[in-house]
Amino acid sequence: MKALILNGSPTSDDSTAPAVSAALCNQLQARGWEIEHIVLREQKIGTCAGDFFCWIRNPGVCNTNDDNREIAAKIVQSDLLICLTPVTFGGYASVLKRMVDHQIQNILPFFTHIDGEVHHQPRYPHYPNLLVIGWMDAPDAASEAILRTLVQRNALNMYARTSVCGIVTGSPASDELTAQVTGWLDAISNTVSSPVPALPLITTGPLAVGEPTRRAVLLVGSPRTSKSTSFSLGDYLQAQMAKQGVETQTIHLYTTLSSPAKRQALFAALDSADLIVLAFPLYVDSLPAPVTAALELIAAQRAGKRSTQRFVAITNCGFPEAHHCDSALAICARFAEQAGLIWAGGLALGEGGMINGTPLPAMGGRTRKARQSLDMAATALANGHAIPRAAVDLMAKLSVPAWLYLMIAGLNWRLQAKQYKVQQQMRKAPYRDVAA
Repeated sequence: MKALILNGSPTSDDSTAPAVSAALCNQLQARGWEIEHIVLREQKIGTCAGDFFCWIRNPGVCNTNDDNREIAAKIVQSDLLICLTPVTFGGYASVLKRMVDHQIQNILPFFTHIDGEVHHQPRYPHYPNLLVIGWMDAPDAASEAILRTLVQRNALNMYARTSVCGIVTGSPASDELTAQVTGWLDAISNTVSSPVPALPLITTGPLAVGEPTRRAVLLVGSPRTSKSTSFSLGDYLQAQMAKQGVETQTIHLYTTLSSPAKRQALFAALDSADLIVLAFPLYVDSLPAPVTAALELIAAQRAGKRSTQRFVAITNCGFPEAHHCDSALAICARFAEQAGLIWAGGLALGEGGMINGTPLPAMGGRTRKARQSLDMAATALANGHAIPRAAVDLMAKLSVPAWLYLMIAGLNWRLQAKQYKVQQQMRKAPYRDVAA
């Protein structure tokens, strides 16, 4: 039996990760497991480019030739995948999320239904069980609920038969930590998945009614920048607010984080904004790793600050059901709280692949509901209010019937693969020959 530990601790100064790792290794060795421990911050792992070449160009293998390929293979070859991470706004730290994003190479682009909900088909007959251990300085029921939900959603999408989420709070004594680890491993052995609480009720913060928005900054969190659905949605919102006298600015996070000067310009732009809008695609049930990294930097830069600045999020996914985005929006709301911002609501769109970077007005009736939702949101936000519930519900409504969207999506994947002459290889499982 093989156990793979992915250590997502951001720094070597973190004392919790070594303690958890030691307790895990001791217990796993006592149970006869073969263990491999990978410290992700020491690996070369590029960000997921969102090009889907691992589906349509070299099926089952990421287009980026770095350590992510070998780790993806090891995941499939394992019986138990263990992920270690500090709890970050209720989700994974960006160091771990960077590798989690590359998990899409291990599933297929084609869709299936699981308990009436749309998911991607498996690429392999075998996937490891999942144990995620997150740590926090102090109890935080909201963040814990978000993390447990995220782990369950990851397990569902990555076909883990059993999933367990463990929470470490503070600095427990060695014997206490050993007891916790023993319990989590027992649950895996007994195929008992962790219960999943309801996500915390996401409510907007106390808004300064009557304070209109003077300046709004749009943060685009897609690697495809202005050719993305995220940009299409955010840009339309910005345009509608501009018509109401709001000064707007757009910043692409993927082209900002690598430059210290651009990061400082980002902080300055955010400090001068009344409203911050984050638009991003759903990556493996959460925010893309670079977006999480940006939020980590922003939260650190704003440590101890409280303000009347408002924060909203717009996300989209390739599934018909917009509720796949619930965990991601909960993480955004938690970020707002921890960064001293006022959460003013979020919008989630299903069938996002249909837009694919096209300006919304150019799509006519197919984006009518999305535009109506954004029109409502723009009016409310420009006047200092939160996104109305009616706008949230309208954005979540299907633009085309789900069966039609799924049929077109499947055909589109095959047509793209045909361009690379791999349409007969789309179900290839490159790591199957060595899988457990």
